[in-house]
Formats: sequence, C-alpha cells, structure tokens
Amino acid sequence: MFEAVLGGEGALPALVPLQADLIQGDQLLSSSLWVNVALAGLAALLFAYMGRNVRGDRARMIWVVTLFIPLVSISSYLGLLSGVTIGVLEMPAGHPLDEAVSQWGRYLTWAFSTPLILAALGWLADVDRADLLAVVAADIGMCLTGLAAALTTSSLLMRWVFYAVSCVFFAVVLYALVFKWPVSAEAAGTSEIFSTLRALTVVLWLGYPIVWAVGIEGLALVESAGLTSWGYSALDILAKYVFAFLLLRWVADNESVVESAGSGAGTAGATPADD
Repeated sequence: MFEAVLGGEGALPALVPLQADLIQGDQLLSSSLWVNVALAGLAALLFAYMGRNVRGDRARMIWVVTLFIPLVSISSYLGLLSGVTIGVLEMPAGHPLDEAVSQWGRYLTWAFSTPLILAALGWLADVDRADLLAVVAADIGMCLTGLAAALTTSSLLMRWVFYAVSCVFFAVVLYALVFKWPVSAEAAGTSEIFSTLRALTVVLWLGYPIVWAVGIEGLALVESAGLTSWGYSALDILAKYVFAFLLLRWVADNESVVESAGSGAGTAGATPADD
C-alpha cells in the first residue's frame, strides 16, 4: 500500500521533490494549502492572545487543546506542501481515474486535530469521561479507516468497504454529539454555546465524507485534485479555526460558568434526572 505512495523501497528521497513540483505546478492545489498555512498561523497567534487572561483549570484545558488545533494544521499543510505526505496513486480497476493525487497526510492530521475538537466540546459540556474516551476512540477509528480507504489500491471494493467502516465510526460520533452530549451541556449550563458549536461541527464534518465520495478518491465526479483539495481546505477553515474562535471567545467571557460546570467532576450528564 505504502509502496504506491513512496514509489517503492528507498524511493522517498528522490520522490519528494517530484511531489513538491507536482503541487507547485497546480496553482489551485497549492493555493488550497498555502491559504491554510497562513490562516492557521494567524489563528494560533490570535488564540494565544485570546487566552492570555484565562486562569481557571477547566478553561485553560479547553484553551490549550483549542490552541493546538491550528498548530497541528500548520504541521499538516507544510507536510503536504513539502511533498512528504502526498503521493500519486495508481487507482484499482473500475475506478473512474487511472491515477489520482492522494493527500494522505490529511488523514493523519485529522486523527490528531478532531480528537482535540471533541475534547474541547466534551469538557465544555462536562460529559462523562468514559463517554468522552469512547467517542474520541471512535473518531480516531474513523480517521484511520478513512486513511485506509484512501491508500487501498488493490481493490475498488475494499476502498469502499473501508469508507463504509469509517462512516460507521462517524455515526457513533454523531450520535454522541446530537443526542447524548446536549443533555450534559444543559446540566452544565453551557447548552447555548454547545448547541452552536455542535451544529457547526455536525454540518461541516458531514462535508468530509461527501467530498471524499464525489472527489478524485471516490466517484471522481470532480476530477480536479485542486478542487478536491479546496473542498477539504474550506471545511478545515470553518470546522477548525472558526469553531475554535467561537469557543475561545465564549470561554474567555464566561470562565466562571466553565469552572462551575466542572464541579460535578464530569458526571452532570450521567444523571440528568437528579436536577
């Protein structure tokens, strides 16, 4: 699988410059990456400034994980721009394209950044710790099986099997965000901001499997690597930086609410009938 990305054993040093040339030769593709590097850098500086006066333990935890969202993204997009985490794959028989550009480094980034988003939401809602761990584990499973779907070149069927398994993991995450965690947020007194962030997260995260399905890795209804990349990049901008800004602004203005939400030691959502 990885030999298709790396071009065979020992080929990485020679291949990386070729992949970087590929990116620079496609302005649409390269712009989708450079814009995110710039926005991630600005977001990191802004979030550091916004959290300068945060003092509470829970508020600081939320701030720290949120700050690392753009920092992880910078590393990801630089990896793509350098050619280290991008490759041209020969697609299996039956795929609409003979070859496709695979930005497989995105999946590794999502495996780090999306758990940070869920951790911030979970602490905001004061959800049960075991429940938070289960949802984060499902989220990581979603990202890694998505990576497997993107890198599988031996069988078109197996690409879609991995895609389906990834969607099952995603359904677990959606169930928690839509049905379980709002109950905890209501008990914690953070339901208003949680509802806004939940809606933003659910709608935008649904966009990722859609882009995969219609883009060059799936049905190739969109055959442009640049347009597919911009689809992912636009979702990243909204799902990461806009999300983080709204969250940190609220936390900075409502630190006392965040701290009082933690007084239940993460069990408020477990017994809503006791209110």
